[in-house]
Amino acid sequence: MPRWRRMSTIFTAKPAADGPPSDLPAERQRLKDADEHGVPWRRWGPYLAERAWGTVREDYSGNGDAWSYFPFEHAASRTYRWNEDGMAGICDEGQLLCLALALWNGKDSILKERLFGLTNSQGNHGEDVKECWWYTDATPTSSWLQWRYHYPQEAFPYEELRAENARRDRTAPEYELMDTGAFERGYFVVTVTWSKEGPESLLWRIEVVNAGTAAATLEVLPTVWFRNVWSWDPSLPRPTLKLGAPSADRVTTVEAECDGLGQRWLRASPGPEGRAPEPLFCDNETNTEKLWGVPGPRFPKDGIADYIIRGSQSVNPAQVGTKAALRYQLQLSPGQGAEIRLRFGPPGTSADDDLGPRFKAVLAQRKVEADEFFASLAPADATAEEASILRQAAAGMLWCKQFYHYDIEDWLNGDPGQPVPPPQRRQGRNSAWRHLANREVISMPDSWEYPWYASWDLAFHTVALAHLDPAFAKSQLILLCREWYMHPSGQLPAYEWDFGDVNPPVHAWAAMAVWRIDARQRARQGLPPDNDFLERIFHKLLINFTWWVNKKDAEGNNVFEGGFLGLDNIGLFDRSAPLPVNGILEQSDGTAWMAMYCVSLLEMALRLADTDPTYEDVAIKFYEHFTYIASAMLDHGLWDALDGYYYDVVHLCEGDQWPVRVRSMIGVVPLLAVTTLHPDLAAKLTEFTSCISWFDENKPELASCIAHTRIPGAGDRRLLSVTDREGLQRVLRRVLDPDEMLSPYGVRSLSRYHLANPFVLSIDGQTFRVDYEPAESTTGLFGGNSNWRGPVWFPLNYLLIEALHRYDRYFGDDLQVEHPTGSGTYMRLSEVAVDLARRLVSLFLPGPDGHRPVHGEYEALRKWSHLVWFHEYFHGDTGAGLGASHQTGWTGLVLHLIAGRDQAGDI
Repeated sequence: MPRWRRMSTIFTAKPAADGPPSDLPAERQRLKDADEHGVPWRRWGPYLAERAWGTVREDYSGNGDAWSYFPFEHAASRTYRWNEDGMAGICDEGQLLCLALALWNGKDSILKERLFGLTNSQGNHGEDVKECWWYTDATPTSSWLQWRYHYPQEAFPYEELRAENARRDRTAPEYELMDTGAFERGYFVVTVTWSKEGPESLLWRIEVVNAGTAAATLEVLPTVWFRNVWSWDPSLPRPTLKLGAPSADRVTTVEAECDGLGQRWLRASPGPEGRAPEPLFCDNETNTEKLWGVPGPRFPKDGIADYIIRGSQSVNPAQVGTKAALRYQLQLSPGQGAEIRLRFGPPGTSADDDLGPRFKAVLAQRKVEADEFFASLAPADATAEEASILRQAAAGMLWCKQFYHYDIEDWLNGDPGQPVPPPQRRQGRNSAWRHLANREVISMPDSWEYPWYASWDLAFHTVALAHLDPAFAKSQLILLCREWYMHPSGQLPAYEWDFGDVNPPVHAWAAMAVWRIDARQRARQGLPPDNDFLERIFHKLLINFTWWVNKKDAEGNNVFEGGFLGLDNIGLFDRSAPLPVNGILEQSDGTAWMAMYCVSLLEMALRLADTDPTYEDVAIKFYEHFTYIASAMLDHGLWDALDGYYYDVVHLCEGDQWPVRVRSMIGVVPLLAVTTLHPDLAAKLTEFTSCISWFDENKPELASCIAHTRIPGAGDRRLLSVTDREGLQRVLRRVLDPDEMLSPYGVRSLSRYHLANPFVLSIDGQTFRVDYEPAESTTGLFGGNSNWRGPVWFPLNYLLIEALHRYDRYFGDDLQVEHPTGSGTYMRLSEVAVDLARRLVSLFLPGPDGHRPVHGEYEALRKWSHLVWFHEYFHGDTGAGLGASHQTGWTGLVLHLIAGRDQAGDI
């Protein structure tokens, strides 16, 4: 078999059984046609990354410095090996042919073909994009996509951004484009709309408005090119782009042809003044002369840019090549706008050439259908602002689906006709992952800052995506478990910079969450739940669970070390590296993640046992394993009875034990390992319930740690949790305290108590310290812009909200806690969960003064208030957005908090 697969081979939904007729929104019908009848509505989408330079895939160095090996300065002139980047781009699912936008304001020294940002070493808080753009709308089949960009009219301040950020240290804030005053001196508002008339017929509209106070000229260059595959594999035929025959109505055509796609034509309207655009052609080949002084192609990748900016004779006068742009020169008065229309698809009839009334009508219809789709997602009580946040969050999730290509064996060995990679790479980064051969469309955390998948991020993405496109969400979870992703040992790949690192095992939880969301949608169509998906991923996750047990329990005592587990800077040490002292760090969160893994697999087995009783035996196994882990957490001191909190513990080889008394999210994770058992279970699954009784009677030393499981609660349910009632109340007392972990915008990752009371630990003559940092990190402990020492993050906040709903199903009115701590107000746990969700959503909503907390102090963002970024994390006190700014995927959970809140208690 080939070392790559197309998406269609990853997951193909079975044709649904006949059910009652349904009145599906048009977009849902397109998804149904794609899933059940193979209509290729997903073939073309926004699968083009915003950054391909500075990635591990493009790094062929011996020292692993990916940022330096392929810097931003090379991107315009150097051909990529593994993928492509562009602005507002779209491509096919195999990224053979790409289309994107390029701009020039007449003053920049480079063509604006990709978004600019700083590398990890250039930014004072790590890598950081320095542009202002938004994903404003999208539907799952890309039948409707919108993207907006603000482009300064004066020269883009590249050097100012580099120099000022280099001058600042970690204690200073990042210096952003908005700080330069560039937008005060005039800018262009550029809006790109993509729409589909059919699966293969794409409409492309580019709108520009002069938002400055003086007349200004903008060059707009819709660009089409082939990803260069021929340079790396000489056996592949070279595709072609050429100028089509002239048209009487001044429509300009670029004809494309390649194996795998056949013929495609890009047809472009005249400009606003009736002039046809200037067609420019070059080749997607490296300019070796410019970069290294070595003779190379006559019309290289940057030929169009050099022609426009420097007047070079660097475009092909024969008007053929593998890269082409159509040059429009727009002269706009203040407030004036202009529109450019293009069509892309196979050669067709004259009707398919229409760039007038039919073009306009299709766009209007797709907009109506997008409105209809999102109206069906928003709950009845959603405000207009909440509906807008839901929709923009969905747009970010869908625009951040990217084509991801990375074959480790080829990457390590090198390509035919290319220099052999340095030998040290064979023992370096990712060398133990030779089996990994990725070539699919995958959901990325952020298409600029994180243009690669991360396994635990992706689990959270799928929960939001399940509301939009359940089949795609399910396919993503299955994809990570496939043999060309999962390591033969059973480990899931972590992320590009180190596939062997360890992420929290949340995939079973995500699979159950996606299954529930999908089941509700299927029920509305009169269809049964998709247990085939559940069964398929269950067997794969059994392999991964076994890997965890064998590899991450160093002493075989059911206490897990894990790794950094996502909580980068929250502790004293870099937990992905060996301890700086002679000992083992036994992790409260690592162990609790495994308890949560047991709970999720137990739930999955019980669901499957409804129709196949053989799954009862597996359910029993996970019940027992859960009990062993819960007992070990007590036996090994991870629960501190004095403080009423869970902590990591350092076990020195000499026998000493040091609890790391840092009140953080590490101590909250044990609360997440919880589920309730329905009273009908005893009658339905007699083997399971009888074995539980036997286990409880014959293993009292273990069962005592979860004695609360045997006590019936509300509705005669039983509670399965690591934490008992008293422990839950004591932990929540800290979590819900405004002076500790409760922020106006959710739960902080670290207690504010440590602002005045830093935790300090001295071992073997070394001193380690943790204090509260509500914004960007001032330590380089883990590197980059990582910071769990105070900000609000969505993933653990959401898991806590879900856990509180689960506890409430058991305790009901019988348990109320003070919320906030010290307020004198007591609430049921479900009411606390609803309030925490409200705090998270409020990050994006206008407050009484009309200001959205996420926008911080930036006046420009307040001016563009309706445009929202979905950041990686948020200031623990003010709610200002921090870290990666463009739809870091797990923040897309805000979509789920809004769309799924009417089913929040039905978990």
